[in-house]
Amino acid sequence: MFLNSVVLILQEILEAALLISVLLVFTRLRSIRPFWAIAAIASGAIGAYFFAHHMASISEWFDYVGQEVMNAFIQLAILFILAIFSAKYLGNTHSPHSSQMNRGFIVCTLLLVALSLTREGSEVFIYVGGALGDPSHVQPTLMGSVIGAGIGISVGVLIYYGLLGLPTKRISTSGLLLLSLIGGNMASQATLLLTQADWLPYSRILWDTSSWLPENSILGRLLYAIIGYEATPSLFQVFSYATGILLIFLCAQFSFRKQPPMLIKQTSTTTPQ
Repeated sequence: MFLNSVVLILQEILEAALLISVLLVFTRLRSIRPFWAIAAIASGAIGAYFFAHHMASISEWFDYVGQEVMNAFIQLAILFILAIFSAKYLGNTHSPHSSQMNRGFIVCTLLLVALSLTREGSEVFIYVGGALGDPSHVQPTLMGSVIGAGIGISVGVLIYYGLLGLPTKRISTSGLLLLSLIGGNMASQATLLLTQADWLPYSRILWDTSSWLPENSILGRLLYAIIGYEATPSLFQVFSYATGILLIFLCAQFSFRKQPPMLIKQTSTTTPQ
């Protein structure tokens, strides 16, 4: 029970920590105070509690596939907002910005974090709430949850400072790569859930790596949280994963191309002293 709690909570926290870390880096690049993170985390925690509290009734929606459908909708909403964020705000990160642009940036980041925490946090509330129903599981569950959450948050901090420690020109590129992986992960998970709910047709399995890296292993769960690892992905999952990555990448390229040529020249060269 202790090890299961560590791994499960770590898996859930890692997905949200990765997204929050990258968004905080872009917040830093735009010289915006990260006060939005407090409101986003609070909103996500409240949303996760109510989502978990009403999960029994939500599961009865859409002919008893409500949980799968609602989780898929949340993931698609995150992907959609990520696309907007990439298209509008990943370009001229080092230039002065209007208050309207900064407000739009904050709204996008707040929604992304709140939705991510609602989805991930609801799983944590359901797991911990169920485990605490057995008195013999209270101590190992709480200890494992605290340790798993601590490790996940620590990894998020390392990602944040690791990105900021890169050369300036590579920070945006590395952040874009991570956002693209998150977008692909959201698209792939949504496809799997909608397939399980019979909203999408089943497609053939492209490969099976479960013999050497099972999904339920510690490494498999961590890779699932970071890059959306699946041991037996279907054709639709792989296609949606690639589509999610490509969508974020193309939206970001649109944002970079909107950057004025003079600004590009100023941010890519050093002014002589």
